[in-house]
Amino acid sequence: MKKTITLMSLFLAIIFITAFTVGNGYKVGDVAEDFKLKNIDGKMVSLSDYQDAKGFIVTFTCNTCPYAVMYEDRIIALNNKYESKGYPVIAIMPNNVKVKPGDALPEMKKRAEEKDFTFPYLIDADQSVYPKFGATKTPHMFVLQKTDKGNVVKYIGAIDNNYKDATAVTTKYVENAVDALLKGESVKETETKAIGCSIKV
Repeated sequence: MKKTITLMSLFLAIIFITAFTVGNGYKVGDVAEDFKLKNIDGKMVSLSDYQDAKGFIVTFTCNTCPYAVMYEDRIIALNNKYESKGYPVIAIMPNNVKVKPGDALPEMKKRAEEKDFTFPYLIDADQSVYPKFGATKTPHMFVLQKTDKGNVVKYIGAIDNNYKDATAVTTKYVENAVDALLKGESVKETETKAIGCSIKV
């Protein structure tokens, strides 16, 4: 009986912890805090470094998730299209590297060189940033708009509606969001379900 109660208590504790740590971050309309994370070149990077930016396309991604790998070229394309317009991509690797050694900083650097990343690839080494955003997947996208109040979250979710085949995409959620912001319009679809691997803690 005591063993049953102990197991039940443990189960309830896990549910409680999960409820308050997963998907409990920023909502659309919230102001995202700045952060300072190490880039693959060893330099520390913050959003405040981008003084001329109009906003940011923040993606939580990694080397080892098949979904993230399938989206790499599309993330590169987003930066190529929008960095010059004021919305650079900021990529953050959120996984625990003890669980996923293939996502360690040297491997991140190697992958970025192989793919010729044109954006910073930061490591959330102490896993303190991704919970604030409420990121749960790799990839998980956040479009931020720089305002007088700070970097306001305008979109959360997937890159588009077809992770398997870029040529079969019919709705480009991130592009639609950024295009609307550049035109001074409201984002019509502000939240979608991120498709990817769970972040490893």
